[in-house]
Amino acid sequence: MATSATQRYYSAPCPGCGAPVEFKSAQSIYAVCPYCQSTVVRDGDVLKRIGKMAEVFDDYSPLQLGASGRMPIDGKEVPFTLVGRAQYKGDAGSWNEWNAFLPDGSLATLSEDNGNFVFTRAAPLGRELPAADRFLLGMTTAVGGKPFNVGANVTATLVAAQGELPQLPPLGQPFKVVELRSDDGEVLSIEYGSDPPTVQRGHAVRLEALKMQGLKDGASAKEEKGRQFNCPNCGAPVTVQLESTKSCTCPSCKSIIDLSSGIGGEMHSAAQTEPVKPLIALGSIGEFEGAKWQAVGFQHRMGVEPDDDEWFGWDEYLLYHRKRGFIFLVDATDGWSLVRPTTGAPTFKKGGNNATYLGTPYKLDYSYRAVTNYVLGEFYWPVERGQATFNSDFASASGKSILSREESPTEVTWSHGERIDAKAVADAFKMGDQLAKFRREDAAPVVSASGIGCGTVILILFVLFVLLIILSTCTASSGGSGYRSSGGSYGGYSSGGGHK
Repeated sequence: MATSATQRYYSAPCPGCGAPVEFKSAQSIYAVCPYCQSTVVRDGDVLKRIGKMAEVFDDYSPLQLGASGRMPIDGKEVPFTLVGRAQYKGDAGSWNEWNAFLPDGSLATLSEDNGNFVFTRAAPLGRELPAADRFLLGMTTAVGGKPFNVGANVTATLVAAQGELPQLPPLGQPFKVVELRSDDGEVLSIEYGSDPPTVQRGHAVRLEALKMQGLKDGASAKEEKGRQFNCPNCGAPVTVQLESTKSCTCPSCKSIIDLSSGIGGEMHSAAQTEPVKPLIALGSIGEFEGAKWQAVGFQHRMGVEPDDDEWFGWDEYLLYHRKRGFIFLVDATDGWSLVRPTTGAPTFKKGGNNATYLGTPYKLDYSYRAVTNYVLGEFYWPVERGQATFNSDFASASGKSILSREESPTEVTWSHGERIDAKAVADAFKMGDQLAKFRREDAAPVVSASGIGCGTVILILFVLFVLLIILSTCTASSGGSGYRSSGGSYGGYSSGGGHK
């Protein structure tokens, strides 16, 4: 435990059960008794019981109270220890906020949302805070002369807490959370659950970089014993492996089951027809970025550009790693890509054709309306058939790096990734013997294929040229809509909201 000579450690008996309740930070006003779950508030040297806190639900987080690590602050590695946790539920997802005790006695926050981590500290906004509804999704605002983009404006509730807390919104009462994001990855979070609202500012971090000790033991959550219930549609047994799962599909009738109220609460299901069989079986293990990821979810999505009637489709695999969270493996007609949500917001003017992210310029390729029409497996947000978003896909000059913007009614989500070769995907899942099934339109051009000479290529091009002339003549005479490439998405996805 980090300590400081100027920091006074405080302990007093719980007013509810008499067990010791500890306060390690002078900033901690509230605490939850670990024995009787009483919520107590510190008033000088006296503890007052103000209610009872719901127990935190086991979400298979690798973090726990007492775990410690080191965080770079102002150019120095500063030790910290986790002394409290609050669990929140938003419009379409949930997250943890861990209170980290620093050597000077202050508290920082380590926010955790489905494997993504952001380390923040309390920060003044520098001006009077406007009402939450003044922050319109996608708008740009300046904080201390630095531009930020409004990435989220959601309604949240506190559902559970443990340990020490500097502030505590009323349990179960909704309040607004606004997130501002800069183009260099900085996050500024405003929570309207207290008066005045609290402001936190920081950056995304990798769990491995924090040099954590005292983490929970255990392997991937998918190896844990799952929760089981009967499908509300057909009655067949359904097992859910990830505690963070908010929706899943029945293995028997393929109905989508909404678990946002938790197993045991009222469950809703929606039948699916026209089943789609994933190329990569759910449960398969693939190795990317030096880590082993498990395929836990699958979506088939369709898109259509404005003023067009030609739809195109693509597949998205949700991959899970216990310490790194979730990434998306996207299978589109123009190739494979591996993408993840960005913490920051790229520089972009809504309706424009250019975006910049981490100093790299990107050019708009497609803008389209996207709809989810088939899902399998488990998801950390309440996925629904028919969910619609508006997506914009961008590519770097080399075409290797990709950027996607997805807008829902409450959140703008950016994702960034890289194109990957079909062979790399097949080899990652040990399916190299089925490489032909992974080939897409980004495969090597015909001129490089063995056994095809230049004369053959010239003849093919000539025949294609003649066919295009004939087709264009027919289109002109019939008043048709013309040709559109079927190359489509880099893979926007429903992130399920999130406090990142």
